Amino acid sequence: MSSGSASRLAAVIAAALLAGIVSAGCGAGERSGPAAPPRPARGLSGQANRLLGGGPTAFQAQLRALHGTPVVVNQWASWCGPCHYEFPFFARLARDYAGRVAFLGVDSQDSRGAALRFLQRHPTPYPHYFDPSTAIAREFRGGFAWPTTAIYDAGGRLTEIHAGGYASQARLERDIRRFALHG
Repeated sequence: MSSGSASRLAAVIAAALLAGIVSAGCGAGERSGPAAPPRPARGLSGQANRLLGGGPTAFQAQLRALHGTPVVVNQWASWCGPCHYEFPFFARLARDYAGRVAFLGVDSQDSRGAALRFLQRHPTPYPHYFDPSTAIAREFRGGFAWPTTAIYDAGGRLTEIHAGGYASQARLERDIRRFALHG
């Protein structure tokens, strides 16, 4: 074989190897497709209507686990009249937005027994954190008015704090669309 033929053969082999490497990389990407959006909210339904402990550390860990999903946090208490009124709005919208928006409750300045009785009467498809000292509520600038709603966008940024109750489900849904879904 002449040196010219050997050079051409080496170039052809190098090109074939390079093409094989590139197509193998592309093929791997095509098989798995684009990265699926994170679905961390999926696990929340297994904790539906539960009153969880752990304080601010557990709450912040849950928010981190939900990164990539907008989150609506409702601070409430069993003794709060406006909380009773708006609670069904949160339960219905949590069902309507399942898979797109995560919901969490924070029961602040309440007794565990009263909170559990409240949740029996007003079941939700999402969990609640027990917060007797408002330490969790202060994580999202709550703990000053009951109820208080905090809305985080998918990037984990606190985009809205609504102190006081929602007068209608439509108003809560408008805020969810505006501040959680930006639409």
